[in-house]
Amino acid sequence: MKNVTVLAGGVGGARFTRGLLGHLAGVAPEAAVTVVVNTGDDMWLDGLRICPDLDTVMYTLGGGINEEQGWGRPAETRRAAAEIAAYGRGWSWFTLGDLDLATHIVRTDLLRSGSTLSEATDFLCRRWQPGARLLPMSDQPVETHVRLAADIDEHRAGELMHFEEWWVRYRAGIAVTEFVQVGLADAVAAPGVLEAIENADLIILPPSNPVVSVGTITAVPGIRSALRSTPAQVVGVSPIIGGAAVRGMADACLHTIGVATSAEAVGLHYGARAAGGLLDAWLIDVTDAAALPVLAAAGIRSTAVPLWMTDLPTTTAIAAAALDLGA
Repeated sequence: MKNVTVLAGGVGGARFTRGLLGHLAGVAPEAAVTVVVNTGDDMWLDGLRICPDLDTVMYTLGGGINEEQGWGRPAETRRAAAEIAAYGRGWSWFTLGDLDLATHIVRTDLLRSGSTLSEATDFLCRRWQPGARLLPMSDQPVETHVRLAADIDEHRAGELMHFEEWWVRYRAGIAVTEFVQVGLADAVAAPGVLEAIENADLIILPPSNPVVSVGTITAVPGIRSALRSTPAQVVGVSPIIGGAAVRGMADACLHTIGVATSAEAVGLHYGARAAGGLLDAWLIDVTDAAALPVLAAAGIRSTAVPLWMTDLPTTTAIAAAALDLGA
């Protein structure tokens, strides 16, 4: 196993990849890991380009994450956010820590100086040394929005709202009718992304949100077709355990697109690669083992193991199981 490519969202993808790197360090230290990261959550705020998932993966793998909350920096202060709020600017429900702001300032400076997002990400990673190559899914802005349902507010029915506002401010608690990736038509895969898929020995879809993380990455033109044609096995790890999302409000996202919140339903949503889907294999939790025959009948090779990423050793074991499944 020389080249492993991971298609990741934020916290779940970052923690899984950390376990993957820990496992490979012991069994295949020569292996190279590339992480293609969702940028659909990106946005402009306070004049800065914010890339939540890229930063979460970078901080987690680089040892600079707030472990308790899974995002942001530890021992944060928010003096700058308080000053911005005093001017009546910013989002009171989306405060950025002072240490985190430094990352956004440097990224924005690089972008405005002519660097691409890939180049800015590479520059930031020189400090954090994440142990894997981090690639944004695209250098072009692709921002996920939700369309508000008609029964929420007659004055806003049908309007688009940035996904982060729906997710953070409203906790995905207001009904929406669809997810819209603004800018998708003009986007292309970032340099190195298609090659990382085509030249991989194994591709892993970690326990990230299947709709707005993995789903957004695979919506970028060229990425889904590359996944379908790569000679590597594509292994997914379920983000659903026992009928509930491992983290966040993924159930609200799944409900919006008409997919049940179950390991079986998400696996079938991704689909078997042999039938035009994405998966060769699907790793589910032991509590969902009853789904194994259904998945097998759909052409998806599956195994059930404990999937709760409670600490690094358990996460390393999950990564090992994913590698074994894709062997």
